[in-house]
Amino acid sequence: MGLESHEPGIAASHEPWLARLAGGIDRMNIAIGRAASWLYAVLMVVVVANVTMRYGFNRGSIMMEEIQWHLLAVAFFLGFAYAYAEDAHVRVDIIHERLSRVGRARVEFTFTLFFLVPFAALLARDSWVYFLDSWAYGEVSPEPGGLPARYVVKFFLPVSFVLLLLQALSVLIKTASVCWPRQR
Repeated sequence: MGLESHEPGIAASHEPWLARLAGGIDRMNIAIGRAASWLYAVLMVVVVANVTMRYGFNRGSIMMEEIQWHLLAVAFFLGFAYAYAEDAHVRVDIIHERLSRVGRARVEFTFTLFFLVPFAALLARDSWVYFLDSWAYGEVSPEPGGLPARYVVKFFLPVSFVLLLLQALSVLIKTASVCWPRQR
């Protein structure tokens, strides 16, 4: 949508505490996403080390392989809300670009409220159960020499959907202020 909380008219269009809430959610998700992006650098170091060990010294490691996909998964999961906060998610731009600012806000509001929120809430709930089952079971890698706590990576799945839900709330606040500006 590109409706940053600091965009002119957003803060003035609705209650100041809502503007602060939306801005705080945006800042939090952007900070988390930027921090998580460093996991890709760590991932590259692990990949290079693993490849060097495997092909240079003929010493493969299941643990190093699993660390790779755990790092990738966590970075990817934590990028959901970040992508939405930065307006870097996928949309049908051929339609979106032809709409007015209010039209874009109405489409974003409607799809966020009726599609993204229920979808993310359902996945947050179900992935929380998925994590809890893994944790209660004490799930470990089935591979010899694998990671001892598979539930750790599974924890980030519900976290990612909760962060996405919070970002959806921010988008709803910002788009509502464009769709229905407060009358003075």
